[in-house]
Amino acid sequence: MAGLTIEEARALAPLVSPEVAAARVAQGAVLIDVRSAAGRASAGALPGAHIVAKDEVDQRFGLDSAARVPDVESAQTPIVIVCGSEFGSGPVAAELISRGFTDVVHVRGGFPAWKEAGLPTEPPVGEHR
Repeated sequence: MAGLTIEEARALAPLVSPEVAAARVAQGAVLIDVRSAAGRASAGALPGAHIVAKDEVDQRFGLDSAARVPDVESAQTPIVIVCGSEFGSGPVAAELISRGFTDVVHVRGGFPAWKEAGLPTEPPVGEHR
């Protein structure tokens, strides 16, 4: 990653509310979860999200890469990034924007805010609904 400060990341990648993010996903934006496996296991998962490790951004968003997130077809593809907080998602979103992606946002408050807003989640590992 480019080593951006959170202020630089915020300047490059707009923060949106969980509700706005969910509406963007409903309209076709690609949902990307950059939380760790342990974070997803303990807090829950986002249905339909593509899992991308923060250290795999180069491969997963390289448009010529065989490991590219399949739904990211061009630099104009709308993308919503979620992490455990905006401090995790902001640098990833900003990195994508610095690479030429034009429609990237990340979620204010991260996964906890998404869940608190009553948006779709899957329960943590070992928990039943």
